[in-house]
Amino acid sequence: MKVVIVGAGVAGLGIGWRLRQAGAEVTILERGQAAQGATWASAGMIAVAGEMGASQSPEAEFARRASRLWPNFAMEIEAASGLDIDYRRDGALMVAIGAGTPEPAPDLENLTSSEARDKEPMLAGDIGGALWAPGDAQVDSRALGPALARAFVRAGGTLSLNEPVVRFDVHAGAVEGLHTPVGRHEADAYVLAAGAWSGAFGGLPDEALPPVKPIKGEIIAIAPPPGASLPRHVVWGNAVYLVPRRERLLIGATEVDTGFDTSVTAAAAEWLSSHAIRLMPALAHWSVVDRWAGLRPGSPDGLPMLGPSGIGRLFVATGQYRNGILFAPALAENMSRLVLGHAEGIPAFDPRRFHKGQGHA
Repeated sequence: MKVVIVGAGVAGLGIGWRLRQAGAEVTILERGQAAQGATWASAGMIAVAGEMGASQSPEAEFARRASRLWPNFAMEIEAASGLDIDYRRDGALMVAIGAGTPEPAPDLENLTSSEARDKEPMLAGDIGGALWAPGDAQVDSRALGPALARAFVRAGGTLSLNEPVVRFDVHAGAVEGLHTPVGRHEADAYVLAAGAWSGAFGGLPDEALPPVKPIKGEIIAIAPPPGASLPRHVVWGNAVYLVPRRERLLIGATEVDTGFDTSVTAAAAEWLSSHAIRLMPALAHWSVVDRWAGLRPGSPDGLPMLGPSGIGRLFVATGQYRNGILFAPALAENMSRLVLGHAEGIPAFDPRRFHKGQGHA
C-alpha cells in the first residue's frame, strides 16, 4: 500500500513511522522543515491530569491510553533514531491559589499547602493546597521532532521538505493525486496532518476539508539567577503552567484567536510572567531569555478530527489543540491502523461530524 501524508509534525511523522513499520510505502510532504510548527512551539507536556482532570469523556480516555503508551513509545523512538528526547515521568502539581482547593480527580493525591511546598519550596505561602499527579510526564518537543523524523527515514520512509501541496485531484468522490511545485504524487491513501493549515487545500470539496482553526499560544522561557535552582516538577496554577526544561523554566501559555499570526507580544509576556510570579514569587528575580508563539489546531467542538474525510482515500488527523504531544502515540497507532483497514475510527473524533449529509452526528 502506498500512502502520502501532508504535514511532518508529530502527528504526520508518527503516523508515517507506524505505517512504514507495517510495510506501507510512505511519503511525507512538508511545506517547511520537519516538526517546526506546533510541535516545536509546544512545552512538551504529557499531562493527562493537567489537561483532562476527572473527565471520563472519549478525549480523556484517549489521553489516558496515550499516556500509558508513552514510556515504550519514547524508548522505541530513541532506539530507532539514536537521539535522546528527554522523556521524564516525574509528576506534576496542580496548585490552588488563596483559600481554594483543586478539584479532586482519580489517581491524584491531595496535598496540603505545606506538603505542596515540600515538593516545590518556591510556591507562594498562601496557596490553598494542591493535587499531586505522579503519572504526568514531559518530553523535549524540540528533540522529539528530529528524532521522529530520523526514525521514519531510517525505517525506509521518504520525507520531502520544503514541498508544499498546491492542489488535490478529486474524481468520482475520491482523491486521485495531489500536486506540489515539484510534481504530482499518487497513492492508495492520503492523510491530512498539517496542523492548523489542514483546512486550506485547493481542489478538495468542502465536505473533505476539516474545519480546523489556528489558536495562537505564546510561551516565555526564564532562567534562574546564580545559585537558584529550577523547580523539580511541572506546576499548574493561576491559569499558567511552569515546565522545567534543561536550564530554563517554560511558562505558558496564552490562547488567542488571531488567525495565522505568530508574532510575540509584550502584553503576553507580561501576563505570563505576572501569573507565574503570583504562583512562585521568587521568579520575579529570574530573567526572560526567550519567547515564542505557535498555532494550535483547534476544532469547533474542541475535539480532535481523526479518521476518514468526506471523500474516498482521504483521511484527516488534526484538531489536537493543546494535546498534540500527549496524544502522539495513540494517534499514530489509531490512524495507521485505520488507514490500513485494520481498525475503525473513534466516533467522537470522526471528521465528518461537522458536515451535513454524511450520516454522522
